[in-house]
Amino acid sequence: MDNDAKQEYLQTSTPPHPVEETVTLIDLCSGGDDSGLVEQDVQRRYNSGGAKRPRGSSALDMNNAKKKPTADELKFVLPEGFGPSITTEASSGRVGSCNKQFWKAGDYEGAPGGNWDLSSGGFDHVRVHPKFLHSNATSHKWALGAFAELLDNALDEVASGATYVNVDMLENKKEGNRMLLIEDNGGGMNPEKMRQCMSLGYSAKSKLANTIGQYGNGFKTSTMRLGADVIVFSRSPGKDGKSSTQSIGLLSYTFLRSTGKEDIVVPMLDYERRDTEWSKIARSSLSDWDKNVKTIIQWSPFSSEEDLLRQFALMNDHGTRIIIYNLWEDDQGMLELDFDADPHDIQLRGVNRDEKNIKMAAQFPNSRHFLTYKHSLRSYASILYLRIPPSFRIILRGSDVEHHNVVNDMMQTEQITYRPQYGADSYVKDSNMSAVVILGFVKDAKHHVDVQGFNVYHKNRLIKPFWRIWNATGSDGRGVIGVLEANFVEPAHDKQGFERTTVLSRLETRLIQMQKIYWSTNCHKIGYAPRRHPKAGNDYGHTNTSPENDHEEYSPSGFKTRASDKFYSSSYPNHRGDNGVSGNDSSLYLQEELRRERERSKALEAEVELARQKIEEMSKEQENLIAIFTEERDRRDVEEESLRNKLEEASNTIEELLNKIKMLEGSKGPSWRR
Repeated sequence: MDNDAKQEYLQTSTPPHPVEETVTLIDLCSGGDDSGLVEQDVQRRYNSGGAKRPRGSSALDMNNAKKKPTADELKFVLPEGFGPSITTEASSGRVGSCNKQFWKAGDYEGAPGGNWDLSSGGFDHVRVHPKFLHSNATSHKWALGAFAELLDNALDEVASGATYVNVDMLENKKEGNRMLLIEDNGGGMNPEKMRQCMSLGYSAKSKLANTIGQYGNGFKTSTMRLGADVIVFSRSPGKDGKSSTQSIGLLSYTFLRSTGKEDIVVPMLDYERRDTEWSKIARSSLSDWDKNVKTIIQWSPFSSEEDLLRQFALMNDHGTRIIIYNLWEDDQGMLELDFDADPHDIQLRGVNRDEKNIKMAAQFPNSRHFLTYKHSLRSYASILYLRIPPSFRIILRGSDVEHHNVVNDMMQTEQITYRPQYGADSYVKDSNMSAVVILGFVKDAKHHVDVQGFNVYHKNRLIKPFWRIWNATGSDGRGVIGVLEANFVEPAHDKQGFERTTVLSRLETRLIQMQKIYWSTNCHKIGYAPRRHPKAGNDYGHTNTSPENDHEEYSPSGFKTRASDKFYSSSYPNHRGDNGVSGNDSSLYLQEELRRERERSKALEAEVELARQKIEEMSKEQENLIAIFTEERDRRDVEEESLRNKLEEASNTIEELLNKIKMLEGSKGPSWRR
């Protein structure tokens, strides 16, 4: 049975229908003798207008049909650095050995010199040095942000039938160290999509409305941020009459550095299902295939092609399995990722881990996510998405991550609708966009814990966790948290912040205003001294947006904002939705203000009465103490006088006894002596 399976995997064939528009070649992308190979399409599928180029057309002259060269006609000489031609020194990793600390891994220069005259299929090409992989990954300052990118990719696969993403730790049997596994049962990637995944900047998701990815850079930055090397296994079911495929791709920073490459080289293997057998898809020659196999085996955690193919047995008919290895270490030589602190979690060491916050999280469970999300993947993943499809699971080290909505940690909530006001220079995708802001006190606020900030989501994805925008002196603002989904601001490339635009600045200004109003209105309910209520013009209600009432103000980030940015509070259901305020609304607003003032006055009167009662009680206690002390002093004086008298009487008695003794001695005189 095993022999049959082995023969099935090793059977080779060529595609039954030759591809008319693509000639695949081995491209010499590097400038030295130690160049790397990469399979790529010389014939581009699309011209600048997006249409397919006719077969045989040249990129320089579309009207002159030319016969496309074959791999044999190009007579490329395979570079050193693959298969048997790799030297022992290179294979041992002595050449340009990879630094194990992420922030120092970019410190190398590659092979000196290089021939820049090489071209690919007749076209000059820009060379991408391997150091770019590292510098590109530095966009992730926070390692858990890299995990989020990979979780995004898995969640996007829900449209292709994905029901779970599994994140786990594996043992590298070849090297004896630890690896990361991220796998899903989505639609997988065919060979073309696998190459797009490994390419820089390509993304088909930017054209789709319900997907998170948009820049085509997340896979590369996230995997390279977590470890030096990644190997990807993906199986895709056949569609539209096409056969099922499975592909293997290796993106290895260790390989590129150790062999002194000056271009990014990605060895790949593709297989196609024919009836019940898997056959190799040989894009050029079997010799080139063998060199790709040897390169992947040498620089991956696997020891043979059969060992590689066993990974596909761990997935169903479709899915993707990503293994990241040679994980980065910290300055102390320990893995940056901590797998030992919690067997069902992956945590960070270093500055993101605060032992004081961990202890507080056990004491204040409603503030747990605020206190632990910076170092705990389980905590961060539980709030990463505003909504999770009911059938989708995030599994972390064998245990499901329980989705959590921070709104459930709030009390005394208020809901406010914010509508952004776009400037003349702003590109507006949807003028009806708005954000519903829910804010309130965290349920642990009565303990005066310093928890505050807004969870800002974009297209269901958390971009700014607990964004602290009001940095007031003292205790102002403590305990106020909020949640909103702002699809009208654009996230940055690392999805850990937003692009600094005027629209974002206006949102920031309004959020600060909301927090200040909420705090000053409600802080006395959780034990803080009442604050003076802000002026009516700063309330949740919107201001008049007519041109004569528009004025500019500056947000903390330095951008000008307009007072015409509108937001409405559900606390005031009679507020109009137009650009003005009716007389009836003004009357209702004043009545509401008077009612609040009466409530505050009553609260102050109650506090004053309570203070007066306490003062009276203290006065009575003081009088009682004085009376007790006076009585005690009088009693002590009487006792002292009595003792003094007794002492005097005793002295007199002693004196009398002494006199009697003398008298007796005198009367007995001489006779007593005889």
